[in-house]
Amino acid sequence: MVDESTTVAAQKPKGSKAYARSRVSNGNKLLAGVDGRTLVARRFRDLVSQITSDQGGAGQLAEARLQLIRRFSAAAVIAESMEARLANGEAIDIAEHALLCSTLVRLSSRIGIDRTARDIVPTLRQYIEHAEPA
Repeated sequence: MVDESTTVAAQKPKGSKAYARSRVSNGNKLLAGVDGRTLVARRFRDLVSQITSDQGGAGQLAEARLQLIRRFSAAAVIAESMEARLANGEAIDIAEHALLCSTLVRLSSRIGIDRTARDIVPTLRQYIEHAEPA
């Protein structure tokens, strides 16, 4: 049986205490001072979650990459909001939209947008080569 206090302690830097860190750092909140129930907050959270998952999960990412993912998600939510206004017949600032799109392209190139599926099923040859003799 694994002692949970040992597991938690192994995940935190030495000398740090959970109560001395922000809720954002602890992973309890995505944004400080934000009610996460709004449509925009939920969309932002969904984008951060999906992109983080595409990148291998939060545990596999450096803080800098996580921050880039958050910036990308924020810009994407703004762009989606502008596009919704456009689709409803409202005027939008096309230069602002173009700048957002350009920013999204730059951020996505830094984050990495290639998600490739791993082939986890062995070929017949691999199966035979690794099969134990009877």
